[in-house]
Amino acid sequence: MSTLFTKIINGDIPGRFAWADDTCVVFATIAPITDGHMLVVPRAEVPKFTAADDALLDHLMNVAKVIGQACEQAFDSPRAALLIGGFEIEHLHMHVLPAWGEAELSFSNARDDVPGEELDAATERVRAALRDLGFGAHVPPAMDSAALA
Repeated sequence: MSTLFTKIINGDIPGRFAWADDTCVVFATIAPITDGHMLVVPRAEVPKFTAADDALLDHLMNVAKVIGQACEQAFDSPRAALLIGGFEIEHLHMHVLPAWGEAELSFSNARDDVPGEELDAATERVRAALRDLGFGAHVPPAMDSAALA
């Protein structure tokens, strides 16, 4: 049975994509802690980060770093936070978000009432920052698709 994230990647459930490559995608969470909160998710259904092989983890970490740089630029934040929990969905994912302090390190601060237009705008800011940073080749042509360019 496909995970929720696989359904988003396959387009069965809507998503807001900032990055796509052969190995992983990055899309906005629907319950952000801060504006610009993104999820780095492998295309393969790996249940948790300790089950991933080293090559996959290396790739995901490199992508998370780039997404973090884009978040810092797009939202003028001094830091980007990286969190790996994985309790809610058994499909490896890394949370990358702009951060101004330790409050951004708690999932208890996630907001589940953010209007879609605000999620769209935040994702577009990350997409624009990725292009500015020279990673435009990994920004999907359409925000609602994980298709490669």
